[in-house]
Amino acid sequence: MTRRVLVARLDSAGDVLLAGPAVRAVAARAETVLLCGPRGEAAARMLPGVSRLIVWDAPWISNPAPEATPAHQRELLAALGAAGIDEAVILTSFHQSPLPLALLLRAAGVPRITGVSTDYAGSLLDVRLRPGEDLPEDIPEAERGLAIAGAAGYPAADDGRLAVRGVAEAAETAELCGTEPYVVLHPGAAVPARRWPAEGYAELARKLVEHGRRVVVTGGGEERELCAAAAAPGVIDLSGACSFPELAGVIARAEVLVCGNTGPAHLAAAVGTPVVSLFAPVVPAVRWQPYRVPLRLLGDQDAPCRGTRARECPVPGHPCLASVGPDAVLDAVFELEAASGARVPAAAAPVSWTGAHEEFREALR
Repeated sequence: MTRRVLVARLDSAGDVLLAGPAVRAVAARAETVLLCGPRGEAAARMLPGVSRLIVWDAPWISNPAPEATPAHQRELLAALGAAGIDEAVILTSFHQSPLPLALLLRAAGVPRITGVSTDYAGSLLDVRLRPGEDLPEDIPEAERGLAIAGAAGYPAADDGRLAVRGVAEAAETAELCGTEPYVVLHPGAAVPARRWPAEGYAELARKLVEHGRRVVVTGGGEERELCAAAAAPGVIDLSGACSFPELAGVIARAEVLVCGNTGPAHLAAAVGTPVVSLFAPVVPAVRWQPYRVPLRLLGDQDAPCRGTRARECPVPGHPCLASVGPDAVLDAVFELEAASGARVPAAAAPVSWTGAHEEFREALR
């Protein structure tokens, strides 16, 4: 009988994408059920290796958080009971605890649980990794997930890169942004502290157009105003116009993506598109920068906000990112274009997750 293993990653789309290598490691040896939060659902549906998905909003993860009521907890317990879970692997970042979820998993009857915990876990974890002892502190988030899965008995099953399936086909993305080469700008981020100023994006867009580049701006429906402020004449504004698979297709066929520390940066890594990352050091870049993809990292990584995990910039003027000028970003775009060489045109064959990886392996050579 096939073992059924729950892999949990309860936060955002980017975090779920970074969990992909660990999910595939488990899926190589067991049927894999992924537990994610509502902000990670769209990404979770594109991860290879997931056979079933449970979506639940964790009160200790989400901001704003749902009420931690008995009824809300029963929703998760019912879903876990229906799934028939034999084992759980809880993936968390360095600042998160697996213990609230582990307690609920025990209540659901899950007999074996693996996680990373600084705090004493008692009987809540069968396999406990201690940060700084069993697990290095400063490693990429994708490798942290693989280490947790490996401790549970599921070593890496492949090269460990990020990957997605179900990327929108070329014909669909051509309807959105045409077939000629383009650069994507994604000005939004879940928290303001991670955003480069909109006027910087607008000036960058203007300069890119002046240098003969086509520019596409992307963002969620709630980011239309931000995207409009970040655009310039001649720019294609797709804010609110793309599903997650369509966004993956748009990014997959881009020459370069320019964005902050946000989910689309990890989506670009999953489809092999080079990234200019305007990275605020409120969290460590070594953990959350785009993983194993051509990259230019910009932003003062030693700024006073370093390591604060701030949602709003604690330093007047937001100097870690505001100090980066459009010309520096423009130069980074040109450097990545030159380093990557010619990419597959937007009108080429549909991109699968494996195809995209082959594409960027060539760019890395």
